Amino acid sequence: MVIYGLKTCDTCRKALKLLPQAQFVDVRAQGVPLPVLQAAEHEFGKALLNTHSTTWRGLDQDQRDRPVLDLLADHPVLMKRPLIDVDGQLYLGWTPEVQARLGAV
Repeated sequence: MVIYGLKTCDTCRKALKLLPQAQFVDVRAQGVPLPVLQAAEHEFGKALLNTHSTTWRGLDQDQRDRPVLDLLADHPVLMKRPLIDVDGQLYLGWTPEVQARLGAV
């Protein structure tokens, strides 16, 4: 199990605390492997973007209209967090549903 997120993100820290067996990858420092990003974009589409972030609000409309993978390549912190990879099955966010599916509740 791999959790992709930011080490400064409270939600990511909560997920890691309840999933101590997971490997943590800081997207700002290490990035997300392209195959994982492509699979996540295919599964979640634009939901993969955190449109409530300061980074998003700082983008103009032309930048926001770019493809999801291009935006994430330039601004990895735009990814909604955490992105959790369990043997190829991807989960986005730390909702009660995701927690239940991962046995964290």
